Amino acid sequence: MRERWFGATGRRVPAIALEGSLDLDGALVLDSVDDDEALRSAHAEGRPVVVRAIDADGVARALRRPEVACVLVPDKRLLELDLPELTYG
Repeated sequence: MRERWFGATGRRVPAIALEGSLDLDGALVLDSVDDDEALRSAHAEGRPVVVRAIDADGVARALRRPEVACVLVPDKRLLELDLPELTYG
């Protein structure tokens, strides 16, 4: 399982997690990565950024952003995504 830093908390979390499985206290939770300013601001503050995604494309898009600590998914099947394949083809 690939992990990422959860902002400046010193905690590591899975890159992809099932919705409801993580403690998100203090995190900025977004439905997309379209708000560049919110992403940059939270990252600069050391605040964890979590993005929701409903499909493989959404997961890949979110994980391309270095500000994103974790992608939350509604379906267990998305936990099995091959991240290198998604990233590099």
